[in-house]
Amino acid sequence: MIFSIFHRIKLFSNHRKEFYSFLKQVIGFYPGNKRLYEIAFVHKSASTTDPMGNLINNERLEYLGDAILGAVVAEFLYKRYPQRGEGFLTQMRSKLVNRSFLSDLMKETGLHQFVQSKQYRKNAATSIDGDTLEALIGAIYLDKGFETARHVIVKRILNQFVDLTKVEELDNNYKSQLIEWGQKNKQEINFNTVEEEKPKNKNNIFVTSIEIDHEVIGRGYGISKKESQQNAAQEALKHLDPVIDLP
Repeated sequence: MIFSIFHRIKLFSNHRKEFYSFLKQVIGFYPGNKRLYEIAFVHKSASTTDPMGNLINNERLEYLGDAILGAVVAEFLYKRYPQRGEGFLTQMRSKLVNRSFLSDLMKETGLHQFVQSKQYRKNAATSIDGDTLEALIGAIYLDKGFETARHVIVKRILNQFVDLTKVEELDNNYKSQLIEWGQKNKQEINFNTVEEEKPKNKNNIFVTSIEIDHEVIGRGYGISKKESQQNAAQEALKHLDPVIDLP
C-alpha cells in the first residue's frame, strides 16, 4: 500500500517535471507562478474545487488570453502588412485566432499532450486545445506581463509555427462553408436578413439570423447584407464546433 502511494507520487512528480521542461522549450522561460500554468491546462470537464468550493479550470484564463491574443495579433498584422486595408487585416486576424487554427498550433508545439480533459477529445479537440492555448497566454500575461505575452505570441508561436502565406490562402468564406456542411449533412440552412433603420445621420445595418430546424444558431451584423451573412455564418460555425472542423 505504502509502495503504491509513493509510486503514484513519483509518477505525478515526473509528469510535472516533464510538463515544465516542455513548456520552457516552447515559451522560452521557466514559469514563475506555476499554479497559473497548471490551471491553464485544466479543461472545465476536468474541473476540481478549492477549499471554498470554487471550480478550478481554465475558463477565466481563456477569457483573458483571448483578449491579449486578439490585441497582439492585430498589432502584428498591422505592422507586417503596412499597405493592406482593414478588410484584409480583419480576415487575417480572424483566421489566426480561429479555434481550429489555435488547436493546430497546440499540436504543432506538442503542448496538447498535457491538456487535462474528461471530454472525448476526438470531436472536441477543436475547441479544447484552442481554448487551452488562449488560457496559456492568459497565464503568461498574469505571470510575466504584457510584453512577455506579446513576445511569446509573436516570436515563439507566430514566427516559428505559422506560415502567413498559407494563412492568406485559407478559405474564409464562412457562408459557403456552412452551406457545404448543410448539403453534406442533409440539413436545411435558412438565412434571414433584415435591414435595421438607424436615426438620422446613422448608417442602417443589416442583421442576419441563421436557423437549422427552427433553431437560431448564429446571428451577425454588418453594413452590408453580405457582411452580416458572413458574420452570422461564422458564429453558426462556432456553434456547430466541435461537430465540424473549421479550416
